[in-house]
Amino acid sequence: MSELTVLAIDTPTLGDRSYLVHDGEVAFVVDPQRDIDRVLALLEEHGVRLTHVFETHIHNDYVTGGLALAQATGAAYLVNADDEVSFERTPVLDGEVVEVGTRMRVTALATPGHTFTHLSYALAVGDDGLERAVGVFSGGSLLYGATGRPDLLGPTHTHDLVRHQHASAHRLADLLPDDAGVFPTHGFGSFCSTRSGGATQSEATESTIGQERRVNPVLTHDEETYVEELLAGLGAWPAYYAHMAPANAAGPSAPDLSLPALADPDELRHRIDAGEWVVDLRNRTAFAAGHVRGTLNFGLDGGFATYLGWLISWGTPLTLMGETAEQVAEAQRELVRIGIDRPAAHATGKPEDWTTGELADFPVATFADLAQVRHHREVVVLDVRRGEEHDAARIAGAVNIPLHELTRRVAEVPAGEVWVHCAGGYRASVAASVLDAAGRTLVAVDDSFDNAEKVGLHLVGPETGGAA
Repeated sequence: MSELTVLAIDTPTLGDRSYLVHDGEVAFVVDPQRDIDRVLALLEEHGVRLTHVFETHIHNDYVTGGLALAQATGAAYLVNADDEVSFERTPVLDGEVVEVGTRMRVTALATPGHTFTHLSYALAVGDDGLERAVGVFSGGSLLYGATGRPDLLGPTHTHDLVRHQHASAHRLADLLPDDAGVFPTHGFGSFCSTRSGGATQSEATESTIGQERRVNPVLTHDEETYVEELLAGLGAWPAYYAHMAPANAAGPSAPDLSLPALADPDELRHRIDAGEWVVDLRNRTAFAAGHVRGTLNFGLDGGFATYLGWLISWGTPLTLMGETAEQVAEAQRELVRIGIDRPAAHATGKPEDWTTGELADFPVATFADLAQVRHHREVVVLDVRRGEEHDAARIAGAVNIPLHELTRRVAEVPAGEVWVHCAGGYRASVAASVLDAAGRTLVAVDDSFDNAEKVGLHLVGPETGGAA
């Protein structure tokens, strides 16, 4: 990029990217995550000095590291002047040009839609204007084959924001050349991203304005079609989002990533019995084979922070149990990104080290096993996928309680032996641990939903009620 280096700092578990850009001497960062040590390590590795931190918007899906990073490095922290925040920042408005070093020029562009005060930042080298911009950091505006969702500020604003989003994407496409790179924050699995018509998110890892002109529904569809299809495709978003914007407006500090106190088996049992969350971080196969009764399984091999943050009642004391201290540390890093800063305690080792009683377990099976069982006896099939997934294709007779609703709806699961499934196994394992803690008899289906119809399970869909 014209002698510049753009480094993407991926946070795949949340579906986001931050960016560090430098010219060999000075650098700027866009939308840093809470764990700023990753950025500080890159600055040291590349031998560059950070002068500016840019925030595209007050984030709804993670706690920012922007203020803490600016304070740690002495960099200017640029936040939209129209955002109501309780910390000192360098206010920036639409059209302002920021000089970064002697060669980089960053232009703030108002691109409302994901939020009302959303900014994108166009980067040019030297004195080149926007017509020669080499890239744009588009935050939650123009994504790869998609746009940031417009409903996170509540239903009162959704219809206005979705039209703003359409206009903002076209503004970027009109202002910037086709070869300008597009560098979004969301869109890599983030629930902040949505595609017109509810299509799956793009798997692209890079793009340009020209590429988006060809494939992105916001640029290929007229406004009314885009609005109608996008609104029809909006689904649920994680409950913890409600806590992110207030935390970001307050100015989050750097996180404490030191290990919490070590808990012995008696303390673990006391915490479980008190209704606290004691979370087993091992993979779902190991958990099913043997675990401490009453613990919940959120394995680090899936959407750990997203689903834990979605299900937990905010403020509930949380204890983390892993095979190693490194696993616990990894979980802590994931959690501080969504504002769960200090676990109450931790434990390491094996399940036998965490209890003085007998271990609990439950069986794991495939959809083929379920098909065979249904020939011989009645079982409850519990589908914990989101409602839109269930509506698109489901096993005939299955009960749908989305995972994010299960903790408050366990009593609604019909009596009997429960076979719980999702799309691939991770959500089913979380649900199985919730049911197991509630004393239910269950089987966890650890299989791809694509296999359900292949093994003879009858699927129904939304249009005819027949085979999907």
